[in-house]
Order: sequence, then C-alpha cells, then structure tokens
Amino acid sequence: MAEQKVVAATGNTVVAEAMRQCKPDVVAAYPITPQTTIVEEFAAFVAKGKVHTEYVTVESEHSAMSACIGASAAGARVMTATASQGLALMWEELYIASGMRLPIVMVNANRALSAPINIHCDHSDVMGARDSGWIMLFAETAQEAYDNTIMAVRIAEDRDVLLPVMSCLDGFITTHSIDRVELLDDASVASFVGEREAERALLDVENPVSHGAFAGLGGPYLEFKKAQHDAIERSRAVVKRVGEEYSALSGRPFGVLETWGMEDAEVAVVVIGSTAGNVRHVARNLRSKGQKVGVVKVRCFRPFPYAELAELLAGMKAVAVMDRADSFGAEGGPLYLETRSALYDRSERPPVVGYVYGLGGSDVRLDLVESVFGDLADIAGGASVPGGPVYLGAR
Repeated sequence: MAEQKVVAATGNTVVAEAMRQCKPDVVAAYPITPQTTIVEEFAAFVAKGKVHTEYVTVESEHSAMSACIGASAAGARVMTATASQGLALMWEELYIASGMRLPIVMVNANRALSAPINIHCDHSDVMGARDSGWIMLFAETAQEAYDNTIMAVRIAEDRDVLLPVMSCLDGFITTHSIDRVELLDDASVASFVGEREAERALLDVENPVSHGAFAGLGGPYLEFKKAQHDAIERSRAVVKRVGEEYSALSGRPFGVLETWGMEDAEVAVVVIGSTAGNVRHVARNLRSKGQKVGVVKVRCFRPFPYAELAELLAGMKAVAVMDRADSFGAEGGPLYLETRSALYDRSERPPVVGYVYGLGGSDVRLDLVESVFGDLADIAGGASVPGGPVYLGAR
C-alpha cells in the first residue's frame, strides 16, 4: 500500500486536495453553496504554486462547463465542481460534454433545487441529471469523496470509456463536517491517475478533427448515441477494475454496491450517500435484538448495477428503498424505480416499498429509520405494501 497521512478535515477540503493531486491542466468553476470552499481552496493551491493549473474564473456555471468542454476537447485534463442550481444551469452543457465523449471530472455537492429556496442537502439536483450520460459516483463520507474523485479521473480517461464523471457528496453533511480521512501521498496519486493522452485533440494540428459537428436529418446521430450507450456499458467493467486497483493502493475496499448484514438478511434497505451510516447504525441495534436485517449502499449510480442489486435482493421477504429525491408523477423516487426495474425479471421478486426522505436537509432521525425497518417487518409478516412513495417524517 502507498504511504498515507491521517488528517481531520471537511469533505470539501479533501476533495480540493484530491483535485490538486490529480494535476488538472484546467479548472473552470463558479462558486455556489455548499461547493464554494472546494474551488476556493483549489484556487489557493494555484495561487501558491502548489499545482500548475489554468484556473478560469467565469460568470456562471453554464460558462464553467462551456470552458471545461473547450479545454477537454483541446486535450487538457479538466476538473470542476458545482451544486444544485449551478448544476441545473449547466443542463445544456452536460449533454454536450457526454455526447462529445469528453472525460471531464466534476464534483457535485448534493443540494436541493428551488423553489422554495433551500441550500441544504438532497439529491434532486444530481438525480435530475441521471440520464445526461455522465457516470455518477456517490460518497457516504469525506474519505469516500476523496477516493471517488481520484478514481473518477482514471475511469473518465480510460480509452474504453471517455465519458465525464460526477463525484457526488452530500451538501453540508459531508462537505462541511470534519471527518477522519487518510490521504495518499502525491507521488502515488500521480502514478495512479497518470497523464491524459488525448487521441483526438483540437490542438493536435498535425491530425485535424471536428468536434460537435452537425448530425441532422439522415445524419449519424443515432449511431453516435449508440456509441455513447456502449461506452457507459463498457464502463461497468472499468469502474470495478479501477476500484480494485485503488483498493490495492489505498487498502480501502470499493464496490459499486457495498453491503452490511446481507449474508443472512431477510429484509433490506437500499440507500445512497451519507444516510447509509444512520441506516447501518439502526440495523446493528436491530441485529443485536435478533432481527435479520441488511443494508445495501449504492456507490455507483450510473451505470446502475442492476444485475448485482437484483442478485442481492432476490431472496428478501421485503425491501425498502430510501430516496433523497422524488420523481414527480412516477411511482416513487429514482432509486426506487431503478430497484423495482432490476427485480422485474426475477422469479423471487420481493415486495418493494419506496420512501422519500430528507428533502431540503430535513433531519434523518434514527426513529424514522427504525420505522422503515418496522414497516419491512410488517410486510414480511403479510401486511400490504403502501401505494406510492411514503414521505418519511412529513408533517
């Protein structure tokens, strides 16, 4: 394993450190709560000469992603960060970045979307972008946010992938809370991520190429989209391989799904992000009382690990899915819909109940989590599954 240093730091601080260690050629960013301190700290690294990056200050998040697209197309290693309304303002550019197959890495501090105005955590911002063609990694802790950001560079730039990657962490809960984090040394990170070798760079004047060309009626648009689809499917193997290599380097395990108590569980909760810690805590207490409960944390949301998840859940007596975002007009939140779909072809298909919780930073109290496990026990015993999503803790 590589040499590591233990620090007490916030999620945003260690993400900025990860970015510095990955040595991006260009960072174009605009500050927005709760992401701001990421780019503030990275800008300080640039000003002090600790990283040789062209730091571009722009007038909006739309401009930030536009600048990132131009720099990445030119052949640069490019990183940025955003949150909430900033991600929403990038909407047009998100699809351009993935459609042009540009390996940009963006950190997203998960935050609610307006209205009403709210600056606190939920996943409505990133879940709204789930079909934009970006690979999406989620962190439970500051440690995972640091690790995911480093791995994201390798995944994005892999020649079998060449797609942008979001490294997501929960606003304020993970971004601003001080946590214990182990940091790799600079040389180990540099060796792990390597140098970007762009094959079709705009600035390669000896081999001129076109980027973002028109593909109208009768053009190859369909084939472009299929190629993009095939690339994110290939990324499944790449995400796992890079995770294994990073685990060998850091000593920390990585899985697209990470489980607790699933070896003999009869009921299970599926969750994403920082809430996984609360759910495991409650599950441990219930285990001590003889209840066979399990937890599945989704660490890679795109590409969605539907086959692996279905394998884990197929034998359960009941499953709860906790969404920190709603999908208005659908049967439940995004993670619920994905989980139900993953189980559709299974002969042992457990009943699945969806919960929408924690919107706008609403407290995820332990008694609320206990009520979810209580509902699962009732359903496993024959009670009916509630129709539609349960708004957990709503007045």
